[in-house]
Amino acid sequence: MKIKRKIEIAVISDVHLGTFGCHAKELLSYLNSINPKKLILNGDIIDIWQFNKRYFPKSHMQVIKKIMDMASEGIEVIYIAGNHDEMLRRFCDSTIGNFSIVNKYTTELDGKNAWFFHGDIFDVSIQNAKWLAKLGSYGYDLLILINRFVNWGLTHLGREKYSLSKRIKNGVKGAVKYINDFEKIAADLAIEQGYDYVVCGHIHQPKMLIKENKHGKTMYLNSGDWVENFTALEYQFKRWKIYNFNYDKLTPFLVDEEVKDMDFQDLIAAITIVDKKSKKKKSK
Repeated sequence: MKIKRKIEIAVISDVHLGTFGCHAKELLSYLNSINPKKLILNGDIIDIWQFNKRYFPKSHMQVIKKIMDMASEGIEVIYIAGNHDEMLRRFCDSTIGNFSIVNKYTTELDGKNAWFFHGDIFDVSIQNAKWLAKLGSYGYDLLILINRFVNWGLTHLGREKYSLSKRIKNGVKGAVKYINDFEKIAADLAIEQGYDYVVCGHIHQPKMLIKENKHGKTMYLNSGDWVENFTALEYQFKRWKIYNFNYDKLTPFLVDEEVKDMDFQDLIAAITIVDKKSKKKKSK
């Protein structure tokens, strides 16, 4: 039996289940390695913008089942809707057992106030021209798919993998400015509202740093993504850390055997009975 790491809070975002760029197997391995008291899903977990029933691999469904299983086992799961899964916002403030859907989430962590939200509200391209943002999303997904073929070739040649999207982001001044502006706006708002921590997703840039202005300071955190960076945020012993799957994995926790052997219909059936299991536990 593998021992799971106990942590107070795990935060993941920008998984984009249902797209070619999603690395569901790596995420499933991570989820199988931890035992958090609280799991916060900070937006864009399911990519409803690009949802296509012709492409939704079993590993993607297994991630959904794993999350629902965690809720049924007593872990508090908080789903913060993002822009790619904005359809879920109509269900905000809904709770089923240990599973909740919200627009934002605030809590106290060892005497400090924390504010969690996805961050798309700061994105002018989404607010003013959603069709353009969606078009850009399809282009990003295509770039990730091309990158996979490039990395396949590099691996067979014995060379290191290469991220085309990271290269473009880091090389374009406009992209760098956008990221810096995003971080500044989030931090300034958090300071204004009196939050010690502000935790976002959306921009696929894992980060943890102290931000200051003349009114005070806050810690800005971003959970990154499971398309390029394979990162999560973890809170334990009054400290935050960025977990990076490529560097921090200790034991190869793979898919649970019982999940690995299920077919698609079995997985659907398992997910639908999660709420019943949760209710039975509460009634005991």
